[in-house]
Amino acid sequence: MSTAADLPLRSEPSARTHEVTNQVPPLVGHDVAADPVLIEGLHREGAGWYEEDLHRVGRLAGSEEVQHWADQANRHEPELRTHDRYGNRIDEVEFHPAYHQLMDVAVREGMAGAPWVEARPGVHVARAAAFMTWSTAEAGHGCPISMTYAVVPALRAQPELAAQYEPLLASRVYDPGLRAPLGKRGLLAGMGMTEKQGGTDVRANTTTAVERPDGTWRLRGHKWFTSAPMNDVFLVLAQAPGGLSCFLVPRVLPDGSRNTFRIQRLKDKLGNRSNASSEPEFDDTVAWLVGAQGQGVRTIIDMVTMTRLDCILGSASGTRAALAQAAHHVRHRSVFGARLIDQALMRNVIADLALESEAATTLALRVAGAADRAQRGDAGERAFLRLATAVGKFWVCKRQPAAVVEALECLGGNGYDEASEMPRLYREAPLNGIWEGSGNVQALDVLRALAREPESLHAFAAEIEAAKGADARLDASWDAVRAELADPEQAELRARRLVERLALTLQASLLVRHAPAAVADAFCASRLGADRSLVFGALPTGVDLAAVIGRTPVGLAG
Repeated sequence: MSTAADLPLRSEPSARTHEVTNQVPPLVGHDVAADPVLIEGLHREGAGWYEEDLHRVGRLAGSEEVQHWADQANRHEPELRTHDRYGNRIDEVEFHPAYHQLMDVAVREGMAGAPWVEARPGVHVARAAAFMTWSTAEAGHGCPISMTYAVVPALRAQPELAAQYEPLLASRVYDPGLRAPLGKRGLLAGMGMTEKQGGTDVRANTTTAVERPDGTWRLRGHKWFTSAPMNDVFLVLAQAPGGLSCFLVPRVLPDGSRNTFRIQRLKDKLGNRSNASSEPEFDDTVAWLVGAQGQGVRTIIDMVTMTRLDCILGSASGTRAALAQAAHHVRHRSVFGARLIDQALMRNVIADLALESEAATTLALRVAGAADRAQRGDAGERAFLRLATAVGKFWVCKRQPAAVVEALECLGGNGYDEASEMPRLYREAPLNGIWEGSGNVQALDVLRALAREPESLHAFAAEIEAAKGADARLDASWDAVRAELADPEQAELRARRLVERLALTLQASLLVRHAPAAVADAFCASRLGADRSLVFGALPTGVDLAAVIGRTPVGLAG
């Protein structure tokens, strides 16, 4: 009888079962900023001078090293350390080194507070393009970067505090660690508004503020959702004798002692895993008043407005990142004897996703351009920004999850594997639609702006009507929007429908004026025309798919 040892080895046939064919090469070693839509928008909105630097950031974002940082920062999530080994309360959050590397690049490249101290026209647009490009690599760490960018205009409501903190918030030096803030080389900021009993209804906050003879205040309360608790300073809302007010809370006091900032727990979130979000408790916590008593919402809304801009930028970036992954996949993958990109139905899907991405990117950069010009005193752009920010946040953030799901489906089962990066994009996709006010909040904010600030509608209308007569579908859409605006009946019930139409009409106007004719025609046909569909990949016949696909990031679509 033969034994197992007597049987012949079959190593060669077995080895052939492991031969890898028809798999897609990794999307690494490319320039994330090599995208005609992004570069054209950069120039159009006044920051063409930044193109060389943007490509440098783009090459870094597309490198294998940075993609490894992104993976590590999300696999090794932040950990809360409430006490040291001796039992002392420390309330610190530990991050993987990869998170710090991502943060260091973002701060060094001016994506935090740097634009506020640079007078060059277009600096906020340059920052927006860099933020979109760098967020493609990893989105979670963008939260503290965004809040640090956004805090500066709100802090200016208290000039003496702004004079102390603004230079450090605008620093390009990433200096982590809890130390006296004015002794550091650079600062990061956060925000604490919501509480468990109120959520969006911040006026229901129960955190209290009591003034002390030395001019400081003492806070007592529990915040429900405060991201990036290891940041240096926070703007928070609390009830003062004069009403809901805004306060500056440092983690470390000027004398180097720890302020009371008890982190009760870190949130176990759907996505955004690299970023820590927490529930801090204040108990005799030292704070400084920012703005007037009772004007807390009015003060902090300047910060909220800028973070809403970053929500638009982030969602446009996430949509663009998903498109890049899908376009790269279908260029290299073959099915039924042909590359996916050469098959009609897949070309329709990729073209439709490319349209969505181009419209989102173009709108995001237009809003960033308005923010830049508004900061330099342009009243018309400030009025446009008021309405366009709410409209853009509602729509671009709403569309991101649908676009990411469709892009993931292009990869099939490979897209469901964590190694593809698509699951991380999927988990991140709903975030910007929730952060800084959900869809309903944005829709109601649009109604508020229309009622209280009619100049915002005039500026918005002028933007759309700049393309008047160029496309009959665009003209008809704007006529329909104006009819809705003239009908006050059940306005709140119809608010989402109205904001959707405002967004699509604005995007169409921008594309008609600035994109190639084939792109504008495809967008108007599929988003405004009678032949529109609710699913991606249903572009009508007659659309120039090749021209639309050719606008995807360079080198990816084929």
